[in-house]
Amino acid sequence: MASRRSRRRLVGPAPAAVLVVLGLGVAAGACSSNSSSSSSSGATTTSTGAGSTTSTTAATTASCPAGSLAGSVVGQSGAAGTIEMTVELRSTATTTCVLGGFPGLQLLDASGAQLPTHVVRGGSYQFTNFAPTTVTLAPGGISYFNLGYSDVPSGAETSCAKATSMWVTPPNAYDHLTLAATLAPCASGTVTVSPVFGPGSTATQTTAP
Repeated sequence: MASRRSRRRLVGPAPAAVLVVLGLGVAAGACSSNSSSSSSSGATTTSTGAGSTTSTTAATTASCPAGSLAGSVVGQSGAAGTIEMTVELRSTATTTCVLGGFPGLQLLDASGAQLPTHVVRGGSYQFTNFAPTTVTLAPGGISYFNLGYSDVPSGAETSCAKATSMWVTPPNAYDHLTLAATLAPCASGTVTVSPVFGPGSTATQTTAP
């Protein structure tokens, strides 16, 4: 009889200590599984974010500010009262930048005072009326724009104010550079400008001789 009772006790409910140990093991396994999942997700997010930032930065090239450009008049010609002038903009930056669109102008007299200036974009001159393009300037690279005006007085004008220099505001910039230029546009200082263009231009994107 004693032998049968011993067998019944051995196959009865497990002691409380055994249940506690088993519970702790299950909990530890669950924590380990959650920790691994969280770490994997975090690594994926970080990798994706870094890749996107690098791609965006590499694809972005800044516009050329006035402070990174040097300007000069490289050509001028005239016929039948129409004057054509070509201005060169050379990059003095140490990194690549871009220019695209029309420049702004302000004429100045010999004392540096501002003269009446009316800028027309494109206009009707063949050498100013063409579509804008984007010009990428490496360090030392050059671009151009043309300007045209009439030197024949119109309306009540008896003479046209003479400018000896001008401010040039590059496309998409807020500052300007000053360059020496002698011009006397009539019609209250009306000057027509072309978009900037690069070397190796098309037939319409010609520079003045």
